[in-house]
Amino acid sequence: MTNNQSEQALLLRQLHDGRQILALPNAWDVASACLIEAAGAKAIATTSAGVAWSLGAADGDQLDRDRALDLIARVVAAVDVPVTADIESGYATDPAGVAETIRGVLAAGAVGVNLEDGPFLSRPVEEQTQRIAAARQAADTVGVPMFLNARIDTYLRQYGDPADRFAATVERAAAYLAAGADGIFLPGVVDQETISVLVKAIPAPVNVLAGPGAPTVDVLAELGVARVSLGAGIASAAYALARRSAEELLATGSYSTLADTVDYGDLNALVGGRP
Repeated sequence: MTNNQSEQALLLRQLHDGRQILALPNAWDVASACLIEAAGAKAIATTSAGVAWSLGAADGDQLDRDRALDLIARVVAAVDVPVTADIESGYATDPAGVAETIRGVLAAGAVGVNLEDGPFLSRPVEEQTQRIAAARQAADTVGVPMFLNARIDTYLRQYGDPADRFAATVERAAAYLAAGADGIFLPGVVDQETISVLVKAIPAPVNVLAGPGAPTVDVLAELGVARVSLGAGIASAAYALARRSAEELLATGSYSTLADTVDYGDLNALVGGRP
């Protein structure tokens, strides 16, 4: 740990204090992180899906931990704002492995993580609380006040009886917070009424996943949401442009999809001298 890393961790915590919603356009490589920082983002959050795709792996705990950590280190070195890393379910099968991943994330210079419970929804809640507790202890041992964002996938995966989903989500949130989580990430929730009651029922900063069809950032702020992120949305849009451009060139021999791009010189200067 360095003093700068500790300061970055404290800054990331302050960005969740509710005074202003924290908007996070997610990055997946150094160039996207630099562009997002230049656009005015107060922190950089990585997207596990985008990172995995850019490194030739599928999302869903398919990426090798060492390759993920290398990417995190590169992003941290490329920006001046705090970095929080999406580490899927910890790139590990047990709490000890999650703790090892956390130590690697902190060694890479990041000061926050997303840790998801999707693969463990059908198992006792205690299994995920043990993983969260191991992550918390690992960070505390290193001495970095890391922001641990516990992701609950009940809505995203439409897990269980819809009538019981709210209560199950709140129960999991309480257990994860007791185990050491600092915030709760609820992807798959876009209905304003549902967001509102969840925010009121969870005594911690709530993060929602936004995109087309979701409430605007201003509306989410009014609902009490502390953090909004785009997940793999920007990466998916970038790859959609790549596909359209390739299809246009090969099918018609034209290039209209390339009319609106980042200026070569601007992007080159933005990442110049970066890892």
